[in-house]
Amino acid sequence: MVALLLAAGAVGLDNFAAAIAIGLAGLDARGRVRVAIVFGAFEAAMPVAGIALGRHISQLVGGTTRYYGGALLVAAGAWAMLSAIRGEGGPEAVGSETRWGRLMLTGFALSIDNLIVGFGLGAIAVPLIAAIATFGVVSVALSFVGLELGRRLGARIGEWSELLGGTVLIVVGLLIASGVL
Repeated sequence: MVALLLAAGAVGLDNFAAAIAIGLAGLDARGRVRVAIVFGAFEAAMPVAGIALGRHISQLVGGTTRYYGGALLVAAGAWAMLSAIRGEGGPEAVGSETRWGRLMLTGFALSIDNLIVGFGLGAIAVPLIAAIATFGVVSVALSFVGLELGRRLGARIGEWSELLGGTVLIVVGLLIASGVL
């Protein structure tokens, strides 16, 4: 369960970063709710496929699944950090657009890492319902906080959030691979 919470928090930080950037536009309360719900729905839905695949493949490869799952989490974290360092995607690319089409596309793009994380969590047999609920709740909460902080603070923290999220994914992956989690 600790791995699930840490993974949800880590991958939710990209929503947090994007929400900060969107929050800079000064959305009204209705717009903030819409962003948080869309982000949360995608974050909760994407791990399902990853977990299902992870469980299936874990039966094929036996006791080494924790190494594969951990490696995937490390790779996802490294990719998130590299993207943040290069300035690819991230909150700057999201902008202040909150029309449904663009918001759905943004939610989907931000949740792709959850597919990989779900695969890694599926390899260690995380309960599906718990994963859906945890990813969704954490994402909605981080989105609301990010939208409010974005409204108050500024865009600078967004880059650091992505780097922190990548770092946490790497640490969780290493802890899973080593058998600690």
